[in-house]
Amino acid sequence: MNDSIPVIRDVDQGTARLLPDVDRERAWLLTVDGAPQSYVDLDAPDHLEFEYARRLAHVIDCAASPGAPLDVLHLGGGALTLPRYVAAVRPGSRQDVVEADLGLLELVAEQLPVPDGSGITVHGADARSRLEQTAPGSLDILIADVFSGSRVPAHLTTVEYAKAARRSLRDEGIYAANLADGAPFGFLRSQLATFAAVFEELALIAEPAVLRGRRFGNLVLVASPSPIDTATLTRRCAADAFPARVEHGAALDRLTGAAGPVRDGAAVASPEPPDGAFSIG
Repeated sequence: MNDSIPVIRDVDQGTARLLPDVDRERAWLLTVDGAPQSYVDLDAPDHLEFEYARRLAHVIDCAASPGAPLDVLHLGGGALTLPRYVAAVRPGSRQDVVEADLGLLELVAEQLPVPDGSGITVHGADARSRLEQTAPGSLDILIADVFSGSRVPAHLTTVEYAKAARRSLRDEGIYAANLADGAPFGFLRSQLATFAAVFEELALIAEPAVLRGRRFGNLVLVASPSPIDTATLTRRCAADAFPARVEHGAALDRLTGAAGPVRDGAAVASPEPPDGAFSIG
């Protein structure tokens, strides 16, 4: 049992809370202003509690043969859930994490430090600025999980941003982003159109109820210059404890509809979630 005391601190983007999980000895939930941000089990970094994190991990798992190290850039840090996962299942990976909230970085470094030799390097910076400084063709995986409050910032939703992501990836590299939207999916459709204007291949992972418009929720957008192994990804997502669908090809074209790409100057942040969509007590 985890009998640790909660840690509460004001950070740059609100009030952060590290809440111990009473069922796991060294596991913690990070929230900011009541919205869940990360879940970390220090004894089992390959344990992923959040559904969207599991789906991002499925993308990572399909990116290369099991255990093979990867070069990864994570935009958005939180409590470093996915970087810890990659370090555990793919030792020797080189990972950079970019997080703009310096107060949050300090809190996580103090309370949930990563082990020495993890291969994880954390940078306090704006996600797009750091991405644009990344060497071309240097990444196997680019993970975007950036939220300001509960919204994806506008400057991370555009063709110009997508082009910077494409430049950073190797020819078989993969971009995966955690998004949030609900019916009628105006934001999601615009993102599909935006990334289709830059990347040759797209896929989308989401819970069926979200795709049917029954509730607001997380969706994982996957993009690559090369074919995505959607068959393997579909099997992994369907077999998960929290099953999800993988859409691609004609199904994504229908979902995109008449939406057009978004460019700098016309971009807006993702929609504000309905009350209670993600918040906890």
